[in-house]
Amino acid sequence: MLKVTKPEDNRIDIDLEGTLDSDGMRTGLDTLIKASKDVENGVMLYRVTQLSMPTFGAIMVELRRLPQLFSMIGRFRKCAVVSDKSWIRTAGELEGLLIPGLKIKGFEPEHLDAAEDWLAEPKAA
Repeated sequence: MLKVTKPEDNRIDIDLEGTLDSDGMRTGLDTLIKASKDVENGVMLYRVTQLSMPTFGAIMVELRRLPQLFSMIGRFRKCAVVSDKSWIRTAGELEGLLIPGLKIKGFEPEHLDAAEDWLAEPKAA
């Protein structure tokens, strides 16, 4: 399941849980791209729990949407990755090193409040 919500004008929350198939990926990415359209200097909370390998179809859907996703990611300045898997948090932080202007920081689920506080910090001048 890939669930996308927009709790604030410049914030997107993504919840990824279980196995993702092509329909779930398509719906989730369409929602994410649409919700991100008017975001500027945004923040993102990305919660990953009980993750299983996505289906081949889901991966193909994501690959077809890469140009839109790369365009969308430029609207964000911070992403907090909350997961019980250390490799997911580390992979997120490494990805953040490769994307100019985007800071990605990993948090364990019990530190969700710290992730929320970090996202709420004002943009540095």
